[in-house]
Amino acid sequence: MSIAQRFVAGEGETHPEDSAALTAFRCDSTNLPWVIFRAAFRAAHIEQIPPRARAVLSALARTVDAAKPFAAIFARRELLTGRALQSMRTFYRSLDDLEAAGLIDRRPQARYVEAGLFGRAYLHLTDHACALLGLIEPTRPQAAPTPHLVASTASAETASSFSAPSANVADGGIYKDLSPSVFQKRQPGRLPADLQRLRTLGFFDFLIFKLMREAREHGKLLSDVVEVTWDHLKLAKSPISYLRALLRNPVDFAGIVSRRNGDQIAEQRRHALQSEAEQVARENAGRTFIGVDGQQQFVIGSNGDSMTVFNLAESIGRQAVGWMPSFADALRTGKIRPASAMDLEQFANAQHASIATKQPRKAQAVPPRPAVTSAIRDHIAGLRQLLRPRVLS
Repeated sequence: MSIAQRFVAGEGETHPEDSAALTAFRCDSTNLPWVIFRAAFRAAHIEQIPPRARAVLSALARTVDAAKPFAAIFARRELLTGRALQSMRTFYRSLDDLEAAGLIDRRPQARYVEAGLFGRAYLHLTDHACALLGLIEPTRPQAAPTPHLVASTASAETASSFSAPSANVADGGIYKDLSPSVFQKRQPGRLPADLQRLRTLGFFDFLIFKLMREAREHGKLLSDVVEVTWDHLKLAKSPISYLRALLRNPVDFAGIVSRRNGDQIAEQRRHALQSEAEQVARENAGRTFIGVDGQQQFVIGSNGDSMTVFNLAESIGRQAVGWMPSFADALRTGKIRPASAMDLEQFANAQHASIATKQPRKAQAVPPRPAVTSAIRDHIAGLRQLLRPRVLS
């Protein structure tokens, strides 16, 4: 009687070996071609690469099309990590090891024209890997033109594999998430610096780029609209609706920004000139200047914050107001120059001579007062009588 029959019949307790014989073992029933089986075996026994890289290369050898070893490997990450018994992070490190060893080629992501998406990135075995795994015959030394022939054959087979994949691929589906560098939808570019503040109001990057397109359709720039209306936009209850209403509004926001920029540039230029004039005044503090015509004399205060102007026709000086920019401009253009001792003496002599020769004004003659006659006195007395208040009886 067999072990199973004895267990069914219940003849006493079963032996431990009998229990082990009843255990059901399962394994992968896939039958690999001899070429693929040899390639997977060779990949698992390459001693010059880490064990994790050997496991991934063996999984790739099981997945590649034996008829087109240079073609793209149509397999998703889950399939390769399952066959290599690795986590996703270890799988990426293994791909880096294989690429550094020159056994695989990780080509950049390509556009899938029919769907309009970026998502097709595949792995390819290199010539060295295919020869090492036995997928192609090793090149003979006497055949000189074989390298470029192999390269042309590889490129032709790769192009044909992209257009029409073979039907006997180990994993028939085409997946777009093989490359670890692409896991999400196509992301927008970098936002302009003046539009990044919209994120604080709840705008997402996709929405901002969409509003930029809508602004172009209305003949505007979103940057100009935000710059002009930012103070009101950040206080709006519904900033998205408010901004779209502004885009439809026929207002020349570019002209407003241009005028603002012009005013800001003018203000900055005025501040720069004022700073330069103050610096020139401080450098010439306590010095005396004279005009090129010799009619005026300018004395700068000891601190460089005041100026006294003397004229030939006046004996006292006058305090200048807002003199720094005009003083710096006159000094730069040569309208005034530092006064020497001779210039000061000549100016003093000319000033004294001008004051001395100045004629005083003649006093106007006062007309004589008319004499008071008796007729005038009688007339004044009558006027007083009329103006006197009457007393009621």
